[in-house]
Amino acid sequence: MSLENTINEAIKTAMRAKDKIALDSLRAVKSQILLLKTEALGAEVSAEQEIAILQRMVKQRKDSFDQFAAQGRNDLAEVEEAQMKVIEQFLPKQLSAEELETEMKAIIAEVGAESVKDLGKVMGIASKNLAGKSDGKSISEMAKKLLS
Repeated sequence: MSLENTINEAIKTAMRAKDKIALDSLRAVKSQILLLKTEALGAEVSAEQEIAILQRMVKQRKDSFDQFAAQGRNDLAEVEEAQMKVIEQFLPKQLSAEELETEMKAIIAEVGAESVKDLGKVMGIASKNLAGKSDGKSISEMAKKLLS
């Protein structure tokens, strides 16, 4: 089942449950998917594009959460955090730090990277291979740690 269909079903469930936060989050995801389809002139949205949309939306909510928390606006921070959790349900399972380290070591060995100078090569392959499984910041930090 495509993400769009899954989101539509989740919207119906949220409407029945009268879950306003989930409903707002799911409608935002649906909006982004429809926007992407419109830009692509009705072409199907690939799984990679769907994951990218979800990751971008989670990152936006996380940034907003951090800003609201720093300003002492816990009421708004809680809403952002709840929306972030709803959206994360549709992302593939995220790698733990240990799993990420194992994957990154394999990529570094595959590329033959020896120092931070090879970070670009490692990041290119890691970003492609680990898309949806880990965010770019975590991948970058792990690559730097392992290469230094």
